[in-house]
Amino acid sequence: MERQIINLQLTQLIFAYLFVFILLVIVKKKQIGQEKQIIIASLRMTLQLIIIGFILEYVFNNQNPLFSLAILILMEIFAVHNIYSRTEVELQHDMRKIIAVSMFLGTLLSLAYFIFIVVQLKPWFRADYFIPLAGMLIGNSMTGISLGINHLLTGISDKQQLIENYLMLGVEPEKSIAEITQQAFYNAILPTINSMLGMGIVFLPGMMTGQILAGASPLIAIKYQIAIMLGILGSVTLTVFFLIKYGAKTFFNSEKQLKL
Repeated sequence: MERQIINLQLTQLIFAYLFVFILLVIVKKKQIGQEKQIIIASLRMTLQLIIIGFILEYVFNNQNPLFSLAILILMEIFAVHNIYSRTEVELQHDMRKIIAVSMFLGTLLSLAYFIFIVVQLKPWFRADYFIPLAGMLIGNSMTGISLGINHLLTGISDKQQLIENYLMLGVEPEKSIAEITQQAFYNAILPTINSMLGMGIVFLPGMMTGQILAGASPLIAIKYQIAIMLGILGSVTLTVFFLIKYGAKTFFNSEKQLKL
């Protein structure tokens, strides 16, 4: 039996907003006081997705490497800005540079390998593949870096006295915070690992679900999902590794003294 794609009508889409209404009722009843934020989030999500939908419709119908690269750069810039805003403390200039370089370098290396080696996309800038793949790598890497930097900042702040004691005893700066950097790296990649553990049994991931709903064979969808999940793992690993390795050095001055 041939499967047909179900095109949601506007009235059907409106019915989905019932879930937002239910949340608003519960929040109001419990006097949490976040109704405005929930409404803004719902409206912002809707508006952003409608705008990007029209943009992608045009880009997909007018394949051009400049369009694909421009959208990639915009996604990277917004991701870096989001990391800055989600960090719990004010970041130093050096740390900001390292976050940006780690984000760009890790995701671009992973995306290039994935497109040219794994998927072997031809042409490489084919927007209907290039942009969704880039978005998944960048989005997950953004989360990984945000977790990594916050755990790194918290760990060094909490163990400031211990680190300074190590330094006074002649321990090298990198070794004095080795335990903190190891834990920060692990905490940053843990959500990706947990997603891999539950994938296919606890839940069906977004890419696989989208392909199945679009009419693709579940077996084809599974192959793509395995590939993109491994690509995400690689991208998160690289970005967080660069961040931890070089970001940790910004906490010490030229005299090997701790600075916060």
